[in-house]
Amino acid sequence: MRRRDFITLLGGAATAWPLTARGAQQPAMPVVGFLSTLSASKLAANVMSEFRQGLKEAGFVEGQNVKIEYRWAEGKYDRLPEMASELARRGVALIVANTTPAALAAKAATTTIPIVFETGGDPVALGLVTNLSRPNGNLTGVALLSVELVAKRLELLHEVIPTATIVGLLVNPANPVGETVSKDVQAAANKLGLQLHVLRASAEGDLDMAFATLRKLRAGALVIGTDPVFNTLSEQLAALATRYEMPTIYQYRPFAAGGGLMSYGGSFTEPFRQVGIYTGRILKGERPAELPVVQSAKVELIINLKTAKALGLTVPTSLIGRADEVIE
Repeated sequence: MRRRDFITLLGGAATAWPLTARGAQQPAMPVVGFLSTLSASKLAANVMSEFRQGLKEAGFVEGQNVKIEYRWAEGKYDRLPEMASELARRGVALIVANTTPAALAAKAATTTIPIVFETGGDPVALGLVTNLSRPNGNLTGVALLSVELVAKRLELLHEVIPTATIVGLLVNPANPVGETVSKDVQAAANKLGLQLHVLRASAEGDLDMAFATLRKLRAGALVIGTDPVFNTLSEQLAALATRYEMPTIYQYRPFAAGGGLMSYGGSFTEPFRQVGIYTGRILKGERPAELPVVQSAKVELIINLKTAKALGLTVPTSLIGRADEVIE
């Protein structure tokens, strides 16, 4: 092959795929954009530890052979589109999108830069990919069992408090999955003959008003919907549930461990290890279109019997027997 033909071939490859070297001016160390709905202080350290562990398993260590540029929306979802666009303009090798709103913003920002997402919704229904086993685009990632489980949380709560006929559902209106969650839980409430009130909160300052509204409505229980902001406020939510004596169920163990009545959902941290692995594999040259979306199926039921006793509730023995952990 002549030298001129070889140079031409390299130039064509660089245009076709952003991970290919683009010339001497391109830094040797790839740059990954990390787009999060949260803030650096709110995204748990163990989450980032899992992500970096996955990267390491794929052969990459931050600061050694990969650079990561972080963009934190700090719970303000309307900031995500510009942050995603800025990363795309920056020409990063790949974008990691932490949660559904970030993934949607990243998808809208670029059709060529690879994106690895973590979402609690259905990636196909959300429009992130066309097929779970073969995404056929520039996105792939991990889908948690999350949105699908909110209705089940209502059923579990009803087993503990069958006399409660008025129930609340807390959602974040800024999260695109909120509408799906509301519909699913409403259908479950109708099946159980319960009156459901949907309350909305998008920041910590909205929570106290939401619980006060539940008291006025004489609600007997509360289901907390899936949302990244709520994930970071587990302790505050548990404290409010205690203060208002509101039997409440949420997704992750930290809520039950913090004094909430129950939690039912998957791991908040483990999926990020897979996100790190996929990030590394794509940096090595694999295409997102050929990496199937990983579905995290592990689910845990945690019951806080100490909280149940304080609320004057008796948890059925059958439910305790199904629990993965009982806090006493």
